[in-house]
Amino acid sequence: MFDQTTYQSRRKTLQERITTGVILLLGNGESPINFKDNTYPFRQDSTFLYYFGISAPHLAAIIDVDEGRTIIFGDELSMDDIVWMGQLEPLHEKAAKVGVTETLPSNALAQVIQNAMHQQRPIHFLPPYQPDNHIRLSRLLDIPLEHIAQSASVELIKVVVSQRSIKSEEEVDEIEKAVNTSVDMHLAAMQLAKPGMPEHILAAKVQHIAQEAGGTLAYPTIMTIHGEVLHNHYHGNILREGQLVLNDSGAETAMGYAGDLTRTLPVGKRFSSLQKEAYETVLTALETATAALKPGVRYLDIHFLSCRTLVEGLKAMGLMHGDAAEAVEHGAHTLFFQCGTGHMMGLDVHDMEDLGEQYVGYTDTLKKDSTTFGLKSLRLAKELEAGYVLTVEPGLYFIPELIDSWKAEHKLSQFINYDQVEAFRGFGGIRIEDDILITETGYRILGKPLAKSVAEIEAIRDGAY
Repeated sequence: MFDQTTYQSRRKTLQERITTGVILLLGNGESPINFKDNTYPFRQDSTFLYYFGISAPHLAAIIDVDEGRTIIFGDELSMDDIVWMGQLEPLHEKAAKVGVTETLPSNALAQVIQNAMHQQRPIHFLPPYQPDNHIRLSRLLDIPLEHIAQSASVELIKVVVSQRSIKSEEEVDEIEKAVNTSVDMHLAAMQLAKPGMPEHILAAKVQHIAQEAGGTLAYPTIMTIHGEVLHNHYHGNILREGQLVLNDSGAETAMGYAGDLTRTLPVGKRFSSLQKEAYETVLTALETATAALKPGVRYLDIHFLSCRTLVEGLKAMGLMHGDAAEAVEHGAHTLFFQCGTGHMMGLDVHDMEDLGEQYVGYTDTLKKDSTTFGLKSLRLAKELEAGYVLTVEPGLYFIPELIDSWKAEHKLSQFINYDQVEAFRGFGGIRIEDDILITETGYRILGKPLAKSVAEIEAIRDGAY
């Protein structure tokens, strides 16, 4: 938890930017795995954490813009709770730490909301993503479940996005803790991986390091020899000599801030010549895109720059031909790079994704309207500002089913050498990802240095086993 003045200042700014009414922020509840008392690990809602800093289930809060009143709603521990869980810090003491002096039981929330509605004052709430909160809002506000999402306050969403997008110095420090732990996770995987090892051993190792540092995983680990499967959470394969293993994993600190790194390494000691050529194509795209980051630049243009750089590398490999800019304009590169180049990061690994990409990564004048590979997955396109934290993560993914589909219809054959692509049918995928802070004059790569070049990775692999 930050100092109470941090949370007071955040709430004051929020209150000043909302014109009138009541701001209702719901915390998360606990969700059962297979019966009521066996729950998934609890994770507080990120916006609730941002304004109130309390990581405990079944809380809610209101900020009454008109009356200048802030209340946290929740129930103190019953004797049964104490018997099973022990004596924990009372809610009113937690609230005091973040500068809130008024707490009420959970069942008092409905009356407060009803009073505001009776006065015909607007109730501002964010779009929920947990089913329980859908139901809770529906009952509190008398809105049909199917209308809850579209009834969320756009005014509130935009204010929250504008605040949370610019990371303070103390937030950057916390994010950097997460990134440093993520670096340790990746270095351990580079040192441990060897032929004959199951993927789940490496996945377990990176999770151990995240929890050993006092946090947890920021998202389910992608640790796979099938890097062409973009979000592959299966860990049942055995590593074999000659394969690549893609490790996309990141730590989350105890305060909820995320790291998100990807490295791709050979299962053996060395990249093959073909793997090295593809790897260096991705690395060049990463470095070229990163070097162009600065305030005022649209991330959409960073994405296109990354894509053009990938095409130039693919041309050198004999997989594509023609003008790189024209190929990207037609989407020919998406046979090999189907996703976006990066996303915002902070309290969420995909920061504020629950609030809507149209507000987080786009603007009223730069709208997301593409259904094509790459652009439809690009979560960030708008102009960058100092204080943004984001990822840069180009890749090459050789997906047999997609290759077959495109080849059968000779799709964009004016740019693609399908005969040469066949040699990469079982290649897999490569992604390299860094976490970046946008500064007043450019950018800074967050975290301790982590091997990225072929020579650096092979040097680590030499001592691995």
